[in-house]
Amino acid sequence: MLPRARTTASAFTLIELLVVIGIIGLLIAILLPALQRVRKQTRATICQTRLRSISQAWHMYSDQNGDISPPHKPASEPGGTSNPVNWYDIGNGMKYRPSWIATMGRQYRSFPFDSGDLSLAQAGSGSEPADRLNFAHALYLCPEAPDWTDERNAAAGYNYQFLGNARKKFGRYVNFPVNRSRISAFSGTVLAADSMGTAAGFDQTLRKAYQNNGTDYDALGNHSYTLDPPRLTPESDKGTGDAGSPRTVVDGRHYNKVSTVFCDSHAEIMSPQALGYRADSHGTWFDSGPGDNPAHNRFFSGTGRDDDPPPLPTQ
Repeated sequence: MLPRARTTASAFTLIELLVVIGIIGLLIAILLPALQRVRKQTRATICQTRLRSISQAWHMYSDQNGDISPPHKPASEPGGTSNPVNWYDIGNGMKYRPSWIATMGRQYRSFPFDSGDLSLAQAGSGSEPADRLNFAHALYLCPEAPDWTDERNAAAGYNYQFLGNARKKFGRYVNFPVNRSRISAFSGTVLAADSMGTAAGFDQTLRKAYQNNGTDYDALGNHSYTLDPPRLTPESDKGTGDAGSPRTVVDGRHYNKVSTVFCDSHAEIMSPQALGYRADSHGTWFDSGPGDNPAHNRFFSGTGRDDDPPPLPTQ
């Protein structure tokens, strides 16, 4: 009599397969939000690291320039691009009226712009305006806003009103030069932070998407390389500096919080409200805030006090 053949293990039934698939789906649903949080936290950490590098270059610039803090952007002298006075050596080429980040180019190991782009701008043959090239290196970008590459519509804004506002009115600088040694509260003074730009002056439902090389006040990122302090006065500068410009403000792009670097080079993730900003129920940011909870400049003034921003020169 032939031996009986051994029976193989029975296959999964359809119901068992569906149960396994359901369990896997449940695990993914549980783990995915956690993974997304980890990714966002990682991006926030990268953003802080990049801002710290920029703050160190800010100190190096001041060390090499007689204690002067970098201007937000050099004032435009007559003649525009045809006037050599308006061109500055930023380490790997000449740049027309460089932004505060580009002004510190000599201090960076990774220059903000490609030398070829600088050469085209200097020759007047570039495709972009000479005063607003696109950043060529990741150091100057925020991982949560990687397409914000325009030098003017940048991811990070500078505390320019207190640290170096080189705009001119009636032939005088608004607040420049500023000596670094004037800052008495280094660990409590914002140097730079994630910035939204002039879209801050609009209801959040009415803001447009980011525009590279754009100039629309209501577009995210417009003129965001400057960062107005939380509390403004009728006598202070504001936004682009043009009549009718809305204010600029921080951008809570990291879980509604802001990557912020201080003048002592430490970085934090803070809420706009903790930094002193105030907004209405529609997300429009106040110049000063409601009377019962006003905006304050304690983290921007350099003194730790709620000082007014420097007033515009009067004739």
